[in-house]
Amino acid sequence: MLIIDSVSKDLGEFKLRDVSLAIEDSEYFIILGPTGAGKTILLETIAGIYNPDAGKITLNDRDITDVTPKDRNIGMVYQDYMLFPHLTVEENISFGLKSRRIDTDFIHNKVQESAELLNIAHLLHRHPGTLSGGEQQRTAIARALVMEPDALLLDEPLSALDVKTRENLREELARIHEATKTTIIHITHNFEEVFDLADRVAVMCKGRVVQVGTPEEIFRRPNSDFVADFVGM
Repeated sequence: MLIIDSVSKDLGEFKLRDVSLAIEDSEYFIILGPTGAGKTILLETIAGIYNPDAGKITLNDRDITDVTPKDRNIGMVYQDYMLFPHLTVEENISFGLKSRRIDTDFIHNKVQESAELLNIAHLLHRHPGTLSGGEQQRTAIARALVMEPDALLLDEPLSALDVKTRENLREELARIHEATKTTIIHITHNFEEVFDLADRVAVMCKGRVVQVGTPEEIFRRPNSDFVADFVGM
């Protein structure tokens, strides 16, 4: 379980204000909110890119509040992929494993397994610049999943893709989550992603979490005028 306990962070224009969430093991948890609500800062604070000014973060009963990002066993995927352009798909996916100085055969097998899960095994020899947006995002997700993270953070992973590719990858994410049971926290503005993927949803406004519930609860029983307006009810 991932527990965010009264976490605050002030970056000037963007803030987190006393955010508390409890995300269950294997849950697909989506965060909604307008631009500037603090969604990405929350993900980056969970990942360890920022240390909170106040509050605590625990993962599987381990306090990770001040743990460095590389020691948290948390994966993060951004909307713009952030692949290494000079490395092949295989080298991109294996990058994190190689930093752990693991046996070469083990790395090869894990990369193959992750690539097959994302349907990109036939692209392992290619470089990112020769791939479509959907293929690049699959590579980024494979690179994160190959590390067997305790939690996977997705920052609007489908927003840069065309409509058809977005639909296909949305189905892929549901299948991958079912297959791996990885705890996923996913930021999006797309309500179709919420209904297709989310077990639960948090809505953020001005750095605060203002409602948490199932998609049906959020959309059918908004707890404030802000949430009702944001979800179009």
